[in-house]
Amino acid sequence: MPERLDRGPGAAPWPAVSVVVATCDRPGLLERAVAGILTQDYPGPIECLVVYDHVAVRPFDTPRGPSRTVRFLSNAHRQGLPGGRNSGVDAASGELLAFCDDDDVWLAGKLRRQVEMLTDPAVGAVSCGLRLKGPGIDKERVLDRDRVTIDELLDDRVMEVHSSTMLVRREVWAAAGPVDEDIPGGYSEDYEWLLRVAAVTPIAVRREPLVMVNWHGGSFYFGRWATIVQAQRYLLGKHPELARSRTGMARIRGQIAFALASGNRRAEAVRELAAVVRLNPREKRVLATVPVIMGLVTGERVLRMAQKRGRGV
Repeated sequence: MPERLDRGPGAAPWPAVSVVVATCDRPGLLERAVAGILTQDYPGPIECLVVYDHVAVRPFDTPRGPSRTVRFLSNAHRQGLPGGRNSGVDAASGELLAFCDDDDVWLAGKLRRQVEMLTDPAVGAVSCGLRLKGPGIDKERVLDRDRVTIDELLDDRVMEVHSSTMLVRREVWAAAGPVDEDIPGGYSEDYEWLLRVAAVTPIAVRREPLVMVNWHGGSFYFGRWATIVQAQRYLLGKHPELARSRTGMARIRGQIAFALASGNRRAEAVRELAAVVRLNPREKRVLATVPVIMGLVTGERVLRMAQKRGRGV
């Protein structure tokens, strides 16, 4: 890891941060996300890279403070969010790398407070709390601990460690590798990448909500149940270490069972659900999946009910 980022007298300048915003171009939301990045109260330089995903690049003006730059790029990688993020990092020049979804907003103190945590040379990545805001929901999600480890991520997705909260040293990115562009549909690409990051360094947590997440849940994946099944099976194949956690395996296989049931593959869902019960009889997705298998409710309906509580399935 780099030398300690000391902020005392004679300290080196605050490190440059490159922030990647991958987008399909959502006017209004995108400009708001970029403005939140460029108006941070961070004393160091910030470079914002807006990566358009196989759509026309649309430069725009936005408020910005001193030592702020914005660049508009095309996704030179495979179409999708993973390729957009990788294209942005390819073009980035900063010592530190961060990401922001194009419909999320950083609060003004995010970068300063996270970089302060990197004064610990043992820390290579920092997350923070978030605030979910959307139709019918406005709630904070903040962890009660200062670190997230690989074992904790194997047990649980830890939704508070959101892609828009992450700040990493460039060498952590190099060691963990880029976002996986082969994962089907880009589903769970953030979790898959976090598993590799956490294998390199513990993820420090700033225990305050510094990112506003535009909560519309997983509606993008409604009806794409086969893609979810493929992606989660891909995840299990790529990360055999997931088998170290029975609760983690039950969670992922429970998601597979739910997607199978929602896609009317009920016989397969029953077999998958039996494996889930053997792994962890208390896995909550068992209760969510059984009514779908029985045809009492649709998977879309269950997912919408979960989203109203700020959760997924």
